[in-house]
Amino acid sequence: MEFQKHQLKNGLRLILAPQEDARAATILVLVEAGSKYETKDKNGISHFLEHMCFKGTAKRPRPVDIATELDQVGAAYNAFTGHESTGYYAKADGNHFDMLLDVISDIYLNPTFDPKEIDTERGVVIEEINMYEDTPMRKVQELFLALMYGDQPAGWPLGGDKQILRTLQREDFVTYRSQHYLANATVVIAAGSLPHDAKERIEKAFAGMPQGEKGAKLPVREEQTKPRVLLQHKESDQTHFVLGVRAFSIFDPRQYVLEVMSAILGGGMSSRLFQKIRGELGAAYYVRSSADFFTDTGIFSSSVGADHNKLELTLRTILEEYARLKQESVSQEELQKAKEYLKGSLVLSMETSDELASFYGGQEILTKSILTPEEIFARIDAVTSEQIQALAATLFEDRNLNLALIGPAKENALFEKILHFA
Repeated sequence: MEFQKHQLKNGLRLILAPQEDARAATILVLVEAGSKYETKDKNGISHFLEHMCFKGTAKRPRPVDIATELDQVGAAYNAFTGHESTGYYAKADGNHFDMLLDVISDIYLNPTFDPKEIDTERGVVIEEINMYEDTPMRKVQELFLALMYGDQPAGWPLGGDKQILRTLQREDFVTYRSQHYLANATVVIAAGSLPHDAKERIEKAFAGMPQGEKGAKLPVREEQTKPRVLLQHKESDQTHFVLGVRAFSIFDPRQYVLEVMSAILGGGMSSRLFQKIRGELGAAYYVRSSADFFTDTGIFSSSVGADHNKLELTLRTILEEYARLKQESVSQEELQKAKEYLKGSLVLSMETSDELASFYGGQEILTKSILTPEEIFARIDAVTSEQIQALAATLFEDRNLNLALIGPAKENALFEKILHFA
């Protein structure tokens, strides 16, 4: 798949990813702004601001004006906030490219931040947080970050603190946006069915993008000398937990070694942890491992929703599989299976215009460079069993272990006792 990358005169980066047989087009705008760019007294403003961009512009003063224009062509549209970026997108029949571009550029460049709408949306954002509080499978991931990083931006919740959200006013949004929503911190991606002059149309739409010095984020403090546990008591039918370790940033060449190792442990239904915990023990429904990379941090973790009565056994099983990677070389058959799993998953994740936009844009916003699928395949194929064993020995030490749990247990002591390798 070919793509084009352009740097426009105002510093904005543009990626074009046409699909020859596509009927739909996606326009995605990504900006280097997320929870890691926040201060303690403004925690949650990145996500709240994302909501406010859909609440009215000078051209479309009411939220319903934005929604109606997109709904009347059957568009799919939304926004999302992460630790290091925020995104806005719309996808529809490619014949509506100009409308999609006009709406997305308008909400990104011209939000009005009406104080009345801020007060209304404040309740919506808080209820979104409440929804995730009632979703322990999701909430435990947030708890895990809090355990790993504590009271610094990397450990704060993406949605923010409800008490802080109740205090944010129009000037807070205007100030934060002026610090981060700048041309040199923005990437526009157009994918799918594109007009031949898509570059010129996008350049015109974003010509008024403000320029300036981008606000920085604080360096992450990595501090850990012993295993740590964070338990949130909740009467539930499962205990949801995340067990994991610190890894490294997206720029580390071992990224693909960790990706393959993660696939071996918890990628797919034939992975080691899935077969052990679900297939043999019958202890859980969902079992997965993941490697997550950012510009300054990285995490390897395994997530499970476990039977209370089999919780200790499940945790010990995961630790045994972690240790096994240190002690035994992965067979060539299992190594190749993990590689093909990763490559096949990537191919499937790029079939539609919105997924294609995310593939290219997600790389560009974090690393300011893009690897093609073929280049990624080559890096996956280059991983050896020796590299996996060496990385496992580096990561899987007692002092690196972190365990976050949500469930009916009330004491940390049992879990602290479990957190060690034999």
